[in-house]
Amino acid sequence: MLQYVTINMDGALLRVAKGTSVLDAALEYGVCIPHLCHVPNLSDMGACRLCIVEHVVNGKAKVTTSCTLRVQEGMVIKSNTDKIQRLRRNIAELLVAEAPNSRAIQDIAARCGVKTVRYPFRNEKCVLCGRCVRVCKEMFAANAIGFVGRGKERRVASPFGKLSEFCKRCNTCLEVCPMTITPCAGPMKPGEEYLCNKCESQLMEIASAPDQCFFCDLGEGFQCSRH
Repeated sequence: MLQYVTINMDGALLRVAKGTSVLDAALEYGVCIPHLCHVPNLSDMGACRLCIVEHVVNGKAKVTTSCTLRVQEGMVIKSNTDKIQRLRRNIAELLVAEAPNSRAIQDIAARCGVKTVRYPFRNEKCVLCGRCVRVCKEMFAANAIGFVGRGKERRVASPFGKLSEFCKRCNTCLEVCPMTITPCAGPMKPGEEYLCNKCESQLMEIASAPDQCFFCDLGEGFQCSRH
């Protein structure tokens, strides 16, 4: 039998099943918290850092990833403060500079209000979100791919660089990868990267309630949990 707890999120009291993550609780109640590495029904690792919130304990707020934070009775969460918006915007800016050829990341940049990119574009093919690794391990128990190396050398690869005999060739790793959907105008060539922002018009309604989900199309590129 499910047990429930009550949490305070942005001043509203939410009744949530015990063990639920703060991110899932927010999405369930229509509170928009941008996220990239989160996949429903898979473990969370807080890799992208986009889903950060302020967790208030004894009057002091601590910034933490909402996907890895489990609900507790009486906990106080602030999901959309000026500080959180500023931090998220910088994270989204870094992500789009790293991988502008992902519609998912361009969507997130628009949703987080990124107007300009102050960092050099790199046009990387992977942002180490871990979605492919977790779906392969947890959904199919194949472990055909994983993280290799550390620091700047960290990457996703198959064992010894060869196709694993445990790979089911299901292509689910590709389906959950945020890099598989290119921007609407097509792939950007090296040296010609830019911030798209063509979907910025979808944010007009959001201005009055930036923390609410308006079922915009900005989540289609990365399988937003609300779609």
